[in-house]
Amino acid sequence: MKEKKILDSKLRSPLRRIAMGILYFILVVVALLQLYPLVWLFLLSLKTNQQVFGMSPFALPKSPRWENYINAWFDGGINQYFFNSVWYTIVAVVLTLILASFVTFALTRMEWKFKGVVLALFMIAYMIPLHSTLIPLFNIYNKMNLIDNPSRLFLSYTTFNLPITNYDLLGFYQSLPREIEEAAVMDGCSVHRIFFRITLPMTAPVLATTAIINMIYNWNEFVFVNTFISSEKWKTITVGVNNFVGQYLTDWGAIGATLVISILPILIVYLFLSDRIIEGLVAGSVKG
Repeated sequence: MKEKKILDSKLRSPLRRIAMGILYFILVVVALLQLYPLVWLFLLSLKTNQQVFGMSPFALPKSPRWENYINAWFDGGINQYFFNSVWYTIVAVVLTLILASFVTFALTRMEWKFKGVVLALFMIAYMIPLHSTLIPLFNIYNKMNLIDNPSRLFLSYTTFNLPITNYDLLGFYQSLPREIEEAAVMDGCSVHRIFFRITLPMTAPVLATTAIINMIYNWNEFVFVNTFISSEKWKTITVGVNNFVGQYLTDWGAIGATLVISILPILIVYLFLSDRIIEGLVAGSVKG
């Protein structure tokens, strides 16, 4: 019997190596397929229009046109659009996290009459399609004299990010031990001090995760900016790409450079903080 087990283990070892080799090969192929659009876009940003249409998509540019990035940044006004995107993203993320933390603390730590109704309303708001709200929102903002105003974007981003942020925070808040807060109450701490000194610092992992997710959404958002903003000085980088699309000529190299610039911040954030995203998503999954 012992010899049979040894023989089975020897047979399993080559089969296991073959299976792992096949698995790694499949994963490498999937990774290359995922990276191909980024590589193609980078090569596009270094080509002229003649090279874009006259060469293979895989072909390297004969003489890389790094000036495409300079033209896009200065001549195309991408520098202004880039800083607008940074400003909108930061303000909207901060507002969303503050309001979501307040709401989630009230839903999980306080007892009041319509708590269940408010929670149900947030869940219903999460299911409302974004595009179905464009016309009503445009009419509301028009009546409030918020025409072509950045505050439209802050309000819209915060409103649509609030339900999913509350949903992410809810599970984490419910997993936090209440004994620490109860001890603080016994020591005479007010509700405000408990929230800012005890509860909020303990939610740092999930707050970091929701901040990253909201940042990615706000940075890549196109529909609200294209609908509510018409002035060039308030547009974001996702809409600024249209500046290089002319009636008779389109500068594909500058478009590629603009898209590369717009992707870089999100790509850098994800590469360095991907572990925090996963950590925050699973932080409230196990209670106790």
